[in-house]
Amino acid sequence: MSGAVNSRSGDARSQAERAYLTLRDRILTLELPPGSPVQEEPLTRELGIGRTPFREAVKRLEGESLIAIYPRRGSFVTEVNITDHALIADVRRRLEGHAARRAAERATDAERSELDDLRALVTDPADGQPTIMDVDTRVHRAIHRCTHNRYLETTLGQYYNLALRIWHLFFDRLPDVTDHVGEHAELLKAVVAADADRADRIAVAHVDHFERAIRQVI
Repeated sequence: MSGAVNSRSGDARSQAERAYLTLRDRILTLELPPGSPVQEEPLTRELGIGRTPFREAVKRLEGESLIAIYPRRGSFVTEVNITDHALIADVRRRLEGHAARRAAERATDAERSELDDLRALVTDPADGQPTIMDVDTRVHRAIHRCTHNRYLETTLGQYYNLALRIWHLFFDRLPDVTDHVGEHAELLKAVVAADADRADRIAVAHVDHFERAIRQVI
């Protein structure tokens, strides 16, 4: 009996994680645009999951400021408040630099090899918004993971997601997105070489560059 209970519990957790990742990515890529309703019935039917794991995912995304829940009205994708961008950048400026430092200090040999492989994608990214942004996301999340600090990784993931949604919103108006992603080559090189000071400086400069680029088009 306990095995069956554990199996059902594990399946619910798996469903909640799948719902979370699907909803998160649709929100970040604007497939679910700001202000749009998060409709439980069609989405649970599409994903083939129950209401409880779906609601767990929605609650998790509310905690990450991507969904707002209103009693008797329902759940909605949060609006993008551009005035918040400078505040998000202020947090990321501190944390991304710290994460790059810790990754340079703590990454395993296998992780350094993975980061070195990512440099090939960064130095010659394919054209197109999905590919460019996918490379950027892979680099950031890989470095966050290499900090070996789950609290730092979780916090950074939340603020990176907020910045990523803003990037999707303004992608077509930014003139140098390929160069922006290309900045990661030197960052990855510094992390792989365990040069913590340099990795920290490059990560901070990268956030500053992104914040200035967005400010110029809003």
